Amino acid sequence: MSPLSTLAETLVGSEIVKLGNAINERKAKGEKIYNYTIGDFDPSIFPIPHVYEEEIIKAYKEHRTNYPPADGLLTLRNAVGDLFRRVEGIDYKSDEILIASGGRPLIYSLFKAIVDKGDKVIYTVPSWNNNHYVHMNDGQHCVVDVFPEHNFMPKASDIAPHIKGATLLCLCSPQNPTGTTLEKAELESICDMIIAENAGRKEGEKKLYMMFDQMYWTLTFGAVQHHNPVALRPEMKAYTIFVDGVSKSLAATGVRVGWSLGPAYVIAKMKALLSHIGAWSPMAEQYATAEFLKNQLALDEFTSAFKIKLEERLNYIYEAFTNLKEKGYPVDIITPQAAIYLTVKIDLKGYKFKGVELATQTDVSEYLLNEAHLAIVPFSCFGADKESSWYRMSIGTCKYEELDEMFAALEAAFAQLEPKN
Repeated sequence: MSPLSTLAETLVGSEIVKLGNAINERKAKGEKIYNYTIGDFDPSIFPIPHVYEEEIIKAYKEHRTNYPPADGLLTLRNAVGDLFRRVEGIDYKSDEILIASGGRPLIYSLFKAIVDKGDKVIYTVPSWNNNHYVHMNDGQHCVVDVFPEHNFMPKASDIAPHIKGATLLCLCSPQNPTGTTLEKAELESICDMIIAENAGRKEGEKKLYMMFDQMYWTLTFGAVQHHNPVALRPEMKAYTIFVDGVSKSLAATGVRVGWSLGPAYVIAKMKALLSHIGAWSPMAEQYATAEFLKNQLALDEFTSAFKIKLEERLNYIYEAFTNLKEKGYPVDIITPQAAIYLTVKIDLKGYKFKGVELATQTDVSEYLLNEAHLAIVPFSCFGADKESSWYRMSIGTCKYEELDEMFAALEAAFAQLEPKN
């Protein structure tokens, strides 16, 4: 076959989608698998809000099926602005808000609007898909490793050495894949660095922007609070582009409504890009989302009940892994803070099963799948070292009543192993 573009020949598809497809093929053959891989929801466990569903049906019955405006319905942009004013205390006008079919086209258009070939983009690992977006834009990868001692979240001191000359800093809080959040003091310090760096750049020189992905910001648990860079430092409004939407906050991954908020001139360029890509959110879903966001009571009631169901699963899994650790098994887990993820360590490399050594982390993942029927995502899928023993567990398809049997199967699989030499 003749070669295609350099991008096509070098691009790697989504590792998580590939893993999820392989799991679904095995399940289709009748295999029992506890699938905690993809960051999605089982609608039979976590349906979208009933009121929201009715609004979507109503919008289709009213034949809201034509092209939407390129930047999204004005009524939805206003509803998003009202939500941010009411809950986060920050003010965005309609021309500072852009609607698209979920977060991905917004991230794509944001990169295209800001990043030129060779521009330095700072991102942490593990993190979701930043490595691929930098590659698609021929950017310069500036990778910041983060560690379990700080819940796999960056400190300002981790980012500081790389700030000079950078074009974009990518942050996500609550974080995918870790389910952890940025501390207020660290986010404040990061914002202060960006403000100082931009103040020192010459007229006509590119500014340093921050992509702040807060797709999970409504899903925090216990005493954990979400912190917003523009609320903390109003000067950051000139340099921050938010990525947000209904995918995770309303368990509505397939509804495809996302939004960005940012400087009007950046939003306008992202809008122009989307006008060529056509990755608009469907008209009916936009009408429905606008109506639902205006219904504060229904929104608050859903969020409260949703979080209770998520938290009971997160806490169960955390306590079960803690119990396994106390029994001496080589596991660890980060205390859940937010989102739908747990960060777990399963360090079985070097152990043997029926005389055969688990020599690589891939061997470990295969062993967990084959013997415990447990499918989870290694941090290597999020840019970390391929031999990292840390994993993401997603609970969006987790049946609470199956957790006992899943952990029984996992412990039985551990018990079959011969210890390291």
